[in-house]
Amino acid sequence: MAGKGLGLVVLLLLAARGAGEPRGCEAVRKVFQLRQLGPLRGVPDSPRAGVDLQVCTSKNPTCCNKKMEERYQTAAKQDIQQVLQTSSATLKFLISRNAAAFQETFETLIRLAENYTSTLFCNAYRNMAAEAATRIQEFFTDVGLFIFGTDINTEEFVNRFFDNLFPVVYNHIISPGQTDVSLEYAECLRMARRDIRPFGNIPKKVIGQMGRSLLPSRTFLQALNLGIEVINTTDHLHFSKDCSRALLRMQYCPHCQGLTLSKPCMGYCLNVIRGCLAYMAEVDLHWQAYTQSLEELSSAMRGTYDIEHVLLNFHSVVNDALIQARVHGPELSEQVNKVCGPPVRKPAQSPSCSFDQNKDNEGLKMFSRDSEETLANRRKEFISHLRLYRAFYGGLADQLCGNELAAADGLLCWNGEDVVRSYTLRVVGSGIKAQFGNPEVKVKGTDPVINQIIDKLKHIIQLLQSKSFPKYYNWDLRQTGSGGSVDEEISGDCDDEDGCGGSGIGEVKRVMKITDWVPDKMNLSDVKQIHQTNDGSTLDTTGVGSTTMADYMTFMLMSLVTLFLSLW
Repeated sequence: MAGKGLGLVVLLLLAARGAGEPRGCEAVRKVFQLRQLGPLRGVPDSPRAGVDLQVCTSKNPTCCNKKMEERYQTAAKQDIQQVLQTSSATLKFLISRNAAAFQETFETLIRLAENYTSTLFCNAYRNMAAEAATRIQEFFTDVGLFIFGTDINTEEFVNRFFDNLFPVVYNHIISPGQTDVSLEYAECLRMARRDIRPFGNIPKKVIGQMGRSLLPSRTFLQALNLGIEVINTTDHLHFSKDCSRALLRMQYCPHCQGLTLSKPCMGYCLNVIRGCLAYMAEVDLHWQAYTQSLEELSSAMRGTYDIEHVLLNFHSVVNDALIQARVHGPELSEQVNKVCGPPVRKPAQSPSCSFDQNKDNEGLKMFSRDSEETLANRRKEFISHLRLYRAFYGGLADQLCGNELAAADGLLCWNGEDVVRSYTLRVVGSGIKAQFGNPEVKVKGTDPVINQIIDKLKHIIQLLQSKSFPKYYNWDLRQTGSGGSVDEEISGDCDDEDGCGGSGIGEVKRVMKITDWVPDKMNLSDVKQIHQTNDGSTLDTTGVGSTTMADYMTFMLMSLVTLFLSLW
């Protein structure tokens, strides 16, 4: 506090002398050396005529020369660049940290969902687990590629998964034999799957679920990455020649007159900084729309079509598909014979389950059963912090002058020519249009770099506000209708063709989340109790991989019970 008081006294003494001839250049030399602006030999020992100066001109002798003026101008631009980066550092860290966290969460979520599905086959359908493993891996690879920006179609990779799964299901469930079907016959089955529809409406439902859950998450992640790009762009703004001269005049020209402790008047600072940041202020309107759109999308990404729910319940949907294929096995076999002929077989390969249930187990433990943190909670917390920066670009000049650059109210200040009590010229507003008549900085045209980043913001805003995103708050429960054993969505968009016209009380399934079930070691007991009925009881739908007739009959009985409940 003593140091600040002393500095204030010195400033007042200097200000009392006005902008007349400096008594000596020692203070200027010290600041010049402290700031490491250049060699001291270039700084005059005493005031001299400044005939070679272009910006810091004065009728009185000065402590500056042309070389110093050039170095001051470079320093002035570096100073404002550093102040800009400091002011946006917290915002940039907020977005970049969350972008990395969401990406890591999505990666872990995909791996966890893949493990659930592989565990289902290893424990309940072990005889075809090895053949299904490649299909499962390809499917979740496609899920990851889509979320992280690859230009692939969700409908295509969902259909591809069920196309490739059908030959395996046919060979082991619909028409099991001692040998495998030939490659040519398997290809015929793949081609015929969409016409034969062995899995009923389930693939169609999965396409809808994946599209509606993956696309918002993909867009959300893209928007965060663009937010980082916007900040990086505005942190390294190109300053015009007129702006550079104005910054020099505001920050370092008083040094030439020995006023090394002076600060610009508030109005003067606002004119200079608003002029220099006029292009950046044009980002404000679009940045506000960007943050608002992010918030709206985040609020919509919940319910049944939340990516967390859809991926972690995928193994249950696959199980439903396999049950449906088994129940309708005889009819499906007849249809296959009509399309592909009787099965052509080759020597069978010894089935084995290559999935390591302990693989990535430590990584999956990060989603603790006791933790209340979910993707929805993470998004909510992020948005609550981002909301504080909605008007960041609109109020940036005021923030810089108020917190960093300008003199406090009531103190003597620099007006560009002298130390005065107040700035008397007109103070302009923010933005390009408001700069007409700015007495300190001339603003011409537009900045192509800023225009480009604005165009990118407009594009991502359109994606965030896309009407293709569903209204998730109407999709909190799924109900099984009379059209099949697959879960049907409750919404106004469902029609009779989708099988949503069933009557009676269907089976309502719980929404699984990462925090619901993360066993230390995944085993049969973890994946067997998939169906939870109205009264809280569970239906055991496993046992397909058993070798005993009793287990097989138990499974068939439970499958029939499940089908009966779905029809009821």
